[in-house]
Amino acid sequence: MIPVLEIGGTHVTAALVDLRDGRVTSRTRKPLDADGGADDILGCLRHCADGLSVPPGARWGVAVPGPFDYARGIALFKGVDKFDALYGMDVRAALLDGLRQRPGDVVFLNDAHAFLTGEWSAGTVRGHRRAVGITLGTGVGSAFLADGRICDNGPGVPPEGRMDLTEIGGRPLEDSVSRRAILARYGDPTADVHDIAGRARAGEARAQRVLDDVFTGLGVVLGPRLVDFGATALVVGGSIARSWDLVAPALSTGLVTGGWTPDDPHADADSLPPGAPECSVGDALPGPGHALSAGAGRTRAMKPAGPAGDAALVGAARAAVARDRRS
Repeated sequence: MIPVLEIGGTHVTAALVDLRDGRVTSRTRKPLDADGGADDILGCLRHCADGLSVPPGARWGVAVPGPFDYARGIALFKGVDKFDALYGMDVRAALLDGLRQRPGDVVFLNDAHAFLTGEWSAGTVRGHRRAVGITLGTGVGSAFLADGRICDNGPGVPPEGRMDLTEIGGRPLEDSVSRRAILARYGDPTADVHDIAGRARAGEARAQRVLDDVFTGLGVVLGPRLVDFGATALVVGGSIARSWDLVAPALSTGLVTGGWTPDDPHADADSLPPGAPECSVGDALPGPGHALSAGAGRTRAMKPAGPAGDAALVGAARAAVARDRRS
């Protein structure tokens, strides 16, 4: 069993992962104030991790959003509306020295990369050769994966694989697609995104219009990249994506406008289109043996994250094991 942490903008989760079947056990989830002080944030991480029964010397996998120096474990958050208090801090050392059962090592992975890797290896896009993952929450996370490898560049891949470095109408993507963007457009300081979603379901036109505009815009900018990348699947996660009934129609509309038309989920089609472009890739992660065949019935699948929400935990565990194999 591999111990892991998933650090998000509003919560931290600790769990044990069995990579033989992707099973997640001993899950502990605690609220996390991303605007809090460094001691409070790190204390929350330690408290959550210490709730697991883990032997000393274990290698941990940790999924964390960027900007972050993943090789060294140094926080680089600045001007991203979360974790500013951690800027420049050695989070790896804080965990190595601060956990009750001292780890042997701590391996960090971008949370969107962990999410897509988990969904590809044991989740909703299992078997697709070329998949893209988007996480929607306090910001926009993204990952592009080809044959089990995360792509840093290549056709369709944004700089560093980060959609948040792209723009809509000359402005950063997260100015249009994020929790703060939705709240600003809606204009009610008493409402959060889940309130706006509830009002849209209840028939409020303003709430529906705000959500439609946000997710249609995301689809328009994302669609051409999926085409150029040769993506056979798009999986969407994060707290906002839990309102999939509201996200999916608008996102699909935008993707169609951008040239990537999601398949009817009941339609059969060939797998990877011929001539799909290659890409430069990052570290390979061990993949399922049937990775090239399980998704053969769908060429452009658009899916929400798996209902258990385990993908990033599984991806973090795979990163820890991959480090072990390279050691």
